[in-house]
Order: sequence, then C-alpha cells, then structure tokens
Amino acid sequence: MFSEQAFSGEYLHSIDEKGRLTIPVKFRPALAEGMYITRGLDGCLFVYPPQAWRALAEQVAKLPLTETAARHFSRMIFSSTECRLDKQGRILLPQHLREHAGLDNEAVIIGVNSRLEIWNPERWRELTALMEEQQFAEQLSSLEI
Repeated sequence: MFSEQAFSGEYLHSIDEKGRLTIPVKFRPALAEGMYITRGLDGCLFVYPPQAWRALAEQVAKLPLTETAARHFSRMIFSSTECRLDKQGRILLPQHLREHAGLDNEAVIIGVNSRLEIWNPERWRELTALMEEQQFAEQLSSLEI
C-alpha cells in the first residue's frame, strides 16, 4: 500500500499532561482531513490518513471471518480512534492507546510510507538496536529489494 504522501523520518516530541502530541509539520498536510489512530503491531501505535485507512479497511474486510488471527487483527485495527489536528498541530492520544504503547511524557514519531508509527522512546531504541544486530538483509532477498 503506497500513499500519495510517503511518510518518512524520525522525530522525538513531548506528550503534554492532557495526552496531546504534536505532529511534525511535514506530516500535517497529509493529515489535514483527519486520521485514524489504532493499536499497532510490536507495541506502537499506527496513524493512518483517510485514504490509507480506507485501503487497509478494504484489505482487512477480505480476511476470512472463520480464522481466529483474522478476527483478532480486525478487532485490533478497528478499535481505533478517529481524530483531527488541533490549531497547534496536536492530536489527543486516548489513555487506552497511550497504555498500549507505553507512552508517558515523550514519543518517537516515525514515518513508514503510508502510515506513521508512534513509539515509546525506549522501546524504539531497543527495536532499532535489535534490527541493526539482526542484519536481516538476507531475509529480504526474496522481496527483490
């Protein structure tokens, strides 16, 4: 799934006492019409602009209802929150999503093509160290990258 706006980059931002997180300026135009925030895989949050959300929803709708993993994934994805940027470019992260991602006072926002991911800074450091250590390039050869 490729979006008109290919998100990329890594940004550290604070979360205020009300649970608001500032979205980097370069991502705001793609999110001006709103966004969907949901539990992500690996302990982060996924943020989708409307177009990418619709494409994901279509894919999830095709998953077989008879498979447990498909039902679980569908529940996880669609227990999302729809939100809009406020005038200062912030979003409100609901408590249940902050708990899922282990977010307190800071968050790392990364661009991952069609979506953003919001990470607890320590989890993100651990994951990047693991990715660097694993040297997974050989595993990607079948993807013709």
